[in-house]
Amino acid sequence: HVSPEGAEGGPIGLIREGDIIEIDIPNRRLDVRFEAGELEARRQAWQPPVPKITHGFLARYARMVSSASNGATYKE
Repeated sequence: HVSPEGAEGGPIGLIREGDIIEIDIPNRRLDVRFEAGELEARRQAWQPPVPKITHGFLARYARMVSSASNGATYKE
């Protein structure tokens, strides 16, 4: 589940074209090679995406339930 992390400002959401991505299949890891301080600078400049659905039951669900990778349970 990379999309929830990306939408929440995680490292995957901060990747830009030209970044070096290391894939370690045996250890089930995905890493990005950032220069020192680059990840924090990108995190500071990051803005959450605007929700595509802003009203109705689906919008309410999105506000009240955690990501599917966390079991889609009620969040407080």
